[in-house]
Amino acid sequence: MERLYRRRVPPAEFCTHELAARLVEISSDIRRQVGILVNRYGVVEHVICGDEKGLVIPELRDYPLGKRSLRGLRLIHTHLKNEQISEDDITDLSLLRLDLLAALLFTPGKPQIFAQMAHLSPAHGGPSAVVEPVRPLERIDLDFAHFIPELEADLERATRLTTKGGEALERAILISVTITGTRQEAEDSIAELRELARTARVEALDAFIQRPRKLNPRFLMGEGKMRDVVIRALQRGASMLIFDQELTPAQIRSISAMTELKVIDRSQLILDIFARRAKSLDGKVQVELAQLKYLLPRLTGRGVQMSRLMGGIGGRGPGETKLETDRRRIRDRIASLERELKELSRGRDQRRRQRVKAGVPIISIVGYTNAGKSTLLNALTQSDVFTEDLLFATLDTSTRRLRFPREREVIITDTVGFIRSLPASLMGAFKATLEELRDADLLLHVVDAANPRFEDQIAQVGRILDELELGDKPQLLVFNKADLLAEMKKADTVAFLKVRQIARTRGGITVSARDRKSLAPLIQELQQRFWPGEESLMD
Repeated sequence: MERLYRRRVPPAEFCTHELAARLVEISSDIRRQVGILVNRYGVVEHVICGDEKGLVIPELRDYPLGKRSLRGLRLIHTHLKNEQISEDDITDLSLLRLDLLAALLFTPGKPQIFAQMAHLSPAHGGPSAVVEPVRPLERIDLDFAHFIPELEADLERATRLTTKGGEALERAILISVTITGTRQEAEDSIAELRELARTARVEALDAFIQRPRKLNPRFLMGEGKMRDVVIRALQRGASMLIFDQELTPAQIRSISAMTELKVIDRSQLILDIFARRAKSLDGKVQVELAQLKYLLPRLTGRGVQMSRLMGGIGGRGPGETKLETDRRRIRDRIASLERELKELSRGRDQRRRQRVKAGVPIISIVGYTNAGKSTLLNALTQSDVFTEDLLFATLDTSTRRLRFPREREVIITDTVGFIRSLPASLMGAFKATLEELRDADLLLHVVDAANPRFEDQIAQVGRILDELELGDKPQLLVFNKADLLAEMKKADTVAFLKVRQIARTRGGITVSARDRKSLAPLIQELQQRFWPGEESLMD
């Protein structure tokens, strides 16, 4: 078998008759499947010996897939019982993105060898496996040197990356695995994950929802289902898998060992969005701090048992490993960022004290992300804070003055939007920014009235405010996007009436941040809150 490494295959052939005969001979003698992995230059890279039913393909680190459609290796192996290409063979072909897979079929004692080939082919909805019929080996007429480049070009055209504004969009498969909640809640959650992906300039190609009886500690979902998802991702030309649930470091390692696709979770996706949106020094420091705290426990390496820093028996050696060096540098950087954050916090604290000393009422706008908080700030104060129909379109805190007649004014502060399952590292990093809310005399809780999940969003914002010990602050619910309620009334009268009823029972005010005329009731309510008993300042 070692001599098989010396064999060479001409570029135009997928396998010579002599090499196939030798593989069959060895396989017949040892009663095991035998296979070889051959690169495009005709060099045998791996010789594999399996058992009677199959063989295990080794790690192919020397042939990383990257952004290529095919790996550059073909598998030629024997089948002992003349069985045709199996589901396991197709799985290997799809998961490993092999150029070609060929099964050599033979009957002991008979010289003729048959072959069956399979390869990937572009198809509607993504590449699929094409299995050729069984034919005598000598009758297979395949110009391998031209066939593979043409096939690879077709696959690349079928999975070409979408571009937006000249920037290539990443393509992802969304995955949600949960054992709690209803199917509808899982679908709502995956819909929000899709919006997060859109904000991060990632094209969501497909979504998988699984509700098992219990979670798999290695893959979160079942291993078989995980393989199906990876194959689907490769077929659709995806470059990453995004999980709606937070993955443990061990789960990331297990899934990454199965596929070369990038594997991230919801927290990492949110961190990426924050990194894109942070513009101020405060925001950049907070995001970097959150990213490092998220990354630190996920660094992988030799493990604690191999650490050179423990001392004692087994601890002597050349010094700390690269993993330990990386961890030490990250801890040092975290300490440095936390000191910088404290300095920035002192500056914010001084500014807050000056505002409190001036006796000017302070209003903080809070709410779920993409509820229209920044748009409302712009409409009230005629400012130009950046707004866009994206989650976390604005990240940095903005403060403006809202002037009333009779030389009255209030200070309005727009804070970062809240979201379900906000990463703990982000909550910790942004506590300094959210301290602005502690000095607020009133919280304007902006609600996206046109969102069918607005009640859940109100409850989620309430839970986050309770975590920040701000649940007792005076609040005013502002149901935004009233301009979309007319369309809602036509499409779903029940939902429309529900919004109106909840707004009335909770003492909320319905406005459209895009129409300044609709803000009059809100202005009137603010006047009554801060200067009760006076005639309308807006008359």
